[in-house]
Amino acid sequence: MTYALALGIDLGTSGVRAAAVRPGGRIVAMAKSPHLPQPNDDIDARLWWQAVVTCVNKLGESLNLQEIDAVAIDGTSGTLVLVDESLEPVTPALMYNSKGFEAEAERISAFAPDPHVTQGSNSALARALYLHYLDADGRGKHLLHQADYILARFAMQNLGSDSNNALKTGCDPETCDWPDWIAETGLPPGLLPCVAPPGTNVGYIAPEVANSLGLRPDLALHLGTTDSIAAHMATGALSLGDAVTSLGTTMVLKVVSEQRIDAPNYGLYSHRLGNFWLVGGASNTGGGVLLHYFTPTELEKLSQQIDPTQDTGLDYYPLIHPGERFPIPDPELTPRLTPQPNSPSEFLHGLFEGMARIEAQAYKRLVELGAQAPHKILTVGGGAQNQTWQAIRRLHIGVPVEKSETSEACIGVANLCFS
Repeated sequence: MTYALALGIDLGTSGVRAAAVRPGGRIVAMAKSPHLPQPNDDIDARLWWQAVVTCVNKLGESLNLQEIDAVAIDGTSGTLVLVDESLEPVTPALMYNSKGFEAEAERISAFAPDPHVTQGSNSALARALYLHYLDADGRGKHLLHQADYILARFAMQNLGSDSNNALKTGCDPETCDWPDWIAETGLPPGLLPCVAPPGTNVGYIAPEVANSLGLRPDLALHLGTTDSIAAHMATGALSLGDAVTSLGTTMVLKVVSEQRIDAPNYGLYSHRLGNFWLVGGASNTGGGVLLHYFTPTELEKLSQQIDPTQDTGLDYYPLIHPGERFPIPDPELTPRLTPQPNSPSEFLHGLFEGMARIEAQAYKRLVELGAQAPHKILTVGGGAQNQTWQAIRRLHIGVPVEKSETSEACIGVANLCFS
């Protein structure tokens, strides 16, 4: 079906963003609403829906909501809630960054392949097991990821999940099937959602919801994706060899590949991206190291004093604390930050060079493991603003490095409706 206008809703860490988008990515209107404050150990998923309603209402101030033909939603990866048949939460929600589920991890390790994406005390499957144990009286009927829950609220029924959100809970992204061994962990298979590829049309809005929000009664509902994948899609890096480096607190790399690569020992996973795979990994280096030594004002001033064509000769591996994920899977890896010159600009120059070498090594490692070699790299995150860092990265990686025009996840997920 061809749509004239799609709505993308991004459930981020701090709030909800929404974008009404035309085919081709042209933005008609955008709106945002913060999440209401909640304690980390007692998250009420119903407040996510309240934030979505507020955001849609704000969007209605800029356009006629009746013009929207379809909606897709992204959420934080691995955020889960257990609900009853009427979609009422029977447990608090557990966020993507919650951890400490050692007992559940031990149970998983007894049955899951090793290595596997579900291994570890902060895995999504470990959170799912914990939620099941919290539901002592067995009222829970549906285990839903954050994006699944909001999509279900639009339909007033469970519509399942997409293979990207379900990946770290244990679903095979290629077959969209749940492995048989999950039942051995004690998690009832009946709680798990049916899974289909991102962008799949799975139903229509419930009449009472359409009426209350002022949306059209035949609004189509499409499966979404995770927030990070939606942000990648927003950059337009969708062809083989397109890569995106996110320079935030850490450094996250993704490349569009024909080959699915799963290497949990490196923290590497593949998400479905149309007919291709989006292979991604993350290093512990990044902007967090820079901000450990310099203020934002100092970073801007000192960067202007650096000649990116000159090499400092400093051999740094910039980390704040010991431990690395990718491209070197070593939880004890020691940061290398000596010798430290007297000149702050030279020290910053050395940090930039060290991070550029790590990024180049990470993309080389992806290729060694079977992924596509990047032919261009788009940059998002706070570090994308630093032209000096970008020039140093370009020299070390040897492919074009550019700043992305946009990385708004709500725009990326809206485009799933047109796929």
